Amino acid sequence: MKKLLVCFTVCAIALAGIPTQNLHAQETFNYDETKVGTYTLPPLLQTPDGKKITTTTQWNNIQRPALLKLFADNVYGRLPGKPKGLHFKVTSEDKEALGGKAIRKQITIYFTPADTGASMDVLLYLPKQAKGPVPIFAGLNFKGNHTVHTDPEIKITSRWVAEDKNAGITGNKANENTRGLQASRWVVEEILTRGYGLATAYYGDLEPDYPEGYKTGIRTQLSKSLQIQPNEWGAIGAWAWGMSRIMDYFETDPAINAKQVALQGHSRIGKAALWTGANDTRFAMIISNESGEGGAALARRWYGETVARLNSAFPHWFNPNYKKFNDKPNQLPVDQHQLLALIAPRPLYVASAQEDQWSDPKGEFLSAQAVGPVYALFSKKGIETPEMPGLNQPVGETVRYHNRSGKHDVTLYDWQQYLDFADKQFSNKQ
Repeated sequence: MKKLLVCFTVCAIALAGIPTQNLHAQETFNYDETKVGTYTLPPLLQTPDGKKITTTTQWNNIQRPALLKLFADNVYGRLPGKPKGLHFKVTSEDKEALGGKAIRKQITIYFTPADTGASMDVLLYLPKQAKGPVPIFAGLNFKGNHTVHTDPEIKITSRWVAEDKNAGITGNKANENTRGLQASRWVVEEILTRGYGLATAYYGDLEPDYPEGYKTGIRTQLSKSLQIQPNEWGAIGAWAWGMSRIMDYFETDPAINAKQVALQGHSRIGKAALWTGANDTRFAMIISNESGEGGAALARRWYGETVARLNSAFPHWFNPNYKKFNDKPNQLPVDQHQLLALIAPRPLYVASAQEDQWSDPKGEFLSAQAVGPVYALFSKKGIETPEMPGLNQPVGETVRYHNRSGKHDVTLYDWQQYLDFADKQFSNKQ
C-alpha cells in the first residue's frame, strides 16, 4: 500500500509538471531506488570560488572552516564556546559497582558558577581492573541515565521525559519501573570487559525534546552567559554542545584517557554526535548509528526521510534557515558527506539497519564512501568498496560502514563492531 501511494503521488506530480528534484516539498516518501533521480553533490576539495584543495594545510586552514560556517549558517546554527564558571561535582562513587567489576561515578556538570544553575548529570562506568587511564565511549541517552542499566544506585532523572505508555512513562516523569529500560542499547558489561569506560547523560538535561522545550533548556537558560539567542541554534546544537562539556570533564579525570574518546550517537543523537565531532576535534572517534536525514544520509537523495519532513516533524532541531531548503534540497550549499569529511582524519564509523529504510541506508553508505578523497589527503584510507556491502559485512578502514540486519536500534552486534574498530584505531589491548 505504501509503495502504491508513493507511486501514485510521484506520477501525479510528474503529470503536473513539477520537477522531480523538488519532490521533497510534497511530503511524499520514496522507497524505490529507481525513483531516486539524479543529483550532483557539492565538491569536497574545491572552494566555492573554484580553488582546488590539494594539501592538509589547505583543508585545515581554508576548506574546513568554510564548510563549518556553511553548516552553521544553513543547517545546525552556530555553537557557543565553553561557559565561564563551568565546574564539576562527583555526587557519588562506588569502587565495587556491578558486583566488583566496575567503578561507578555520578557527576554533575554545572554550566554556571552557582550549583543552582543549569546542569547535566553524567553516569560514568570504568573497568575496575584497569592499570591506567582508559579509553572511553561516550554519548547521550534518550530516557535518563537510569535506563541504561538495572543498577539500582543510578539516580532517576527528575527532568521532563517524553510520554511512553508502553514503558510506563506518564505525566512526563520517569519512575522506578523504567530502570534498565534501554539497557540493550548500552551493553555496559561488554564495553567494560573489552577494557573501555562508558559515560552517558540524558539529552533532556540539555533541552527537552519538543518544540517548546527550548524555553526551559540551555538555549534559554544560558542565552545571556553564552551570548547567543535561542533562534541562533537548535536542539541538535544544544545536545552537541553538551557532549563537548562532557569532554571538558574527561580532561580533568586522571582515570580517563581523554585522547581516546569515542563519541557514539543513535538516530537524532547521531546527528548531534556528528555535529559535535565536526566542531570539537578533541573527540578521537565519531560513531553515527542510523542518524539518517540531517545526519549521515545524503540530503539530495530522495529516499526515506526528507529535509521537509524533518523540519515539519521536528521544527526545533535545526537552524531556522534550514527550512528554506524544504522544497529545494538540491540548492543547499552543503550536503552530509561534507559533514562527515569534517571528522577527518579521525576514525569515523557510520552504521545503518536493513529495516530502517526511513534513514536511507544507501544514502548513509554513499555519504561515508564519498569522504575518501579528504582522508586520502591525510594518507588515510576510507571505504574503497565500490558497491554497498551485503548485510552484516563491515567495510572500510579509517572510515568504516555496516548495514545490520534488523530495525532502527542499537544492538550488541553494533557495539561489537564499534569495539573492534576502537581496538584497531586506539591499539587498545587491555
